[in-house]
Parts: sequence; structure tokens; C-alpha cells
Amino acid sequence: MELAEIKDRTDQLRAAIAHAVVGQEHAVEMLLVTLLADGHALLEGMPGTAKTLLARTFAAVLGLSFQRVQFTPDLMPGDVLGTNLFDFQSNSFHLTRGPVFTDVLLADEINRTPPKTQAALLQAMQERCVTIDGATHALGDAFLVVATQNPIEQEGTYPLPEAQLDRFLVKVRVGYPTREQELELARRHGHRAGVQDLAALGVRALVDRDWLRDARAAVAALRLADELVEYVVDLVRATREHEALALGASPRAIVMLCLAARALAALRGRDYVVPDDVQELAPPVLAHRVVLSPTAELEGASGDAVLAEVLRAVPVPR
Repeated sequence: MELAEIKDRTDQLRAAIAHAVVGQEHAVEMLLVTLLADGHALLEGMPGTAKTLLARTFAAVLGLSFQRVQFTPDLMPGDVLGTNLFDFQSNSFHLTRGPVFTDVLLADEINRTPPKTQAALLQAMQERCVTIDGATHALGDAFLVVATQNPIEQEGTYPLPEAQLDRFLVKVRVGYPTREQELELARRHGHRAGVQDLAALGVRALVDRDWLRDARAAVAALRLADELVEYVVDLVRATREHEALALGASPRAIVMLCLAARALAALRGRDYVVPDDVQELAPPVLAHRVVLSPTAELEGASGDAVLAEVLRAVPVPR
């Protein structure tokens, strides 16, 4: 597939999503990066900032099946994965599939459920399969998790374990729209309440599974110069040496940052990665993979601020 076709089609996807979602251009772009890099995305923001609507619309324009799980304190792993139920008529067990058997899974407010249930998604996100009562069941190649979470300072939230966070390609902070965007929101949606009818808003599928498979293959083949590979490795290794971080980014972060940089280059219509791609993606790809030291937390430091220091300290290839 030609990269020009990828850019043209993803530009169409952005425009289609904008029929339903006002603003949030950065979050949309990060979802497209996630899609092309075959990853998963975590959206963090206050309630009412269109995170759920964005996930629904994203699945709709891709023509993919969609399921939503509302994560709550009493949610059990079987509620996500499914369970084997005994059928008295046939005298045998049958699998009742959970919502994880879909293409796009919206894990809504994932940090409102205990870590045991959060961990139910680990295998699905890493291996595209789930194990239920000792039997392994494959998920589709298009399987993608879009999780949302409220800021961890809110009451009733559980911090996601490091292993869970490491499975997400990007973590995107979804903020409030600008005043102009909220005016447009009021004009466009202020006369209706409840769930938005995406079809009535002009949202329709623009791609299919074949396009998605070919686009991902083209992105994976994108050229990444040796000096940029070294730059990515040096950035990740620098997070492990920074005094403000108790835990730096893992080796998986190197792979993820390389994949994301290739995807962003394709979205920009280039068949090669430049340092700006890596620098732009370092915060959403790395910030959720590092853990501040207790001293840095007491001093009010943030992962983004530390990463900014790392980006300034590591030499940029020319």
C-alpha cells in the first residue's frame, strides 16, 4: 500500500470522527497512531470530555465491532472474558463469551475496578487471546483496547499496575475543549440528550479489515535510520538513570516508541522517521511507563516534566 493512500484515508477518518466529536484533535491523532502501530490506547480525563463518544466513533469509522465494559468495584474477570456454563440439556459445558470477544473494546473507567479484574486484560492485550478454564481462545487480528480512566486523584480509583500500563502504546490526557469548540458543541449537540446517533451525524465506515492489515504492514516497513534507533534506545535508557525516577521505561517501550514513530510519520505522509516524530511521541509513549521516586513526588514533580528534562539532555541526531 502506498503511504499517500494511508495519509489520504486517515485524513478522511479524522474528518468523519469530527462529525461527532468536537475538538480533541490530539487524542484522535494518538488513536490513529495506535491503530497503525497495532497497539492499545489509554485515555485519561475528567467525566464528560467525550472519551466514550470518541471510542464509539473511532470503531464506527473503522467498520469494526465494538463492545463496552463499564468497570466497577464489583466487576469480576469472568464479566470481561466470559465463562463456561453447564447446559443441562446437552449435559456439557458451553462457553459464554464475554465482551472481550470483539474488535474494539472500550474499557470504560478501567481504574475504578480492583487490580485482579484489570489484569484480566493482560493476556488479551499482549497475545490477542484469552485463557478460560485452561482453554485458549483467539481474538481477532484487529483487536484493540481503548481504555478510559479518571484522574487517579479522584475518589474510588485504583492505580493501574505497572504491568498493565506497559501494555498501552500511548496514554493520552483528554482535556476540556476551548471556548470556541464548546460553542460549536452547544450549537451542534445542544438540542439532543442521551446517546448520540452516529449514523444520523454522518458517521460511517470508511475502511475495512483488508485496508487495516495492509496499512499496518506498510507502516511496519517504514524506514527508521540507525541513528534514530540509537536515539530511541538512549532516551529510554536515560529514564532508568534519572535521579527523579524510581522506575524507568522498560525494553518494551523501545519497541513501542519505534512503532509509534513509524505510524506518526505515515500519518504525516512521509516514508521515513525524523527526530521530531520521536520527540513528539516520547511523552504519550513513555510517561505512563515511568515511576517517580518518593522524593520527586513530595517535591511535586511530574513524569512529563522529567521526560522533558530527558529529552533536553539526550543528544538529538542530525
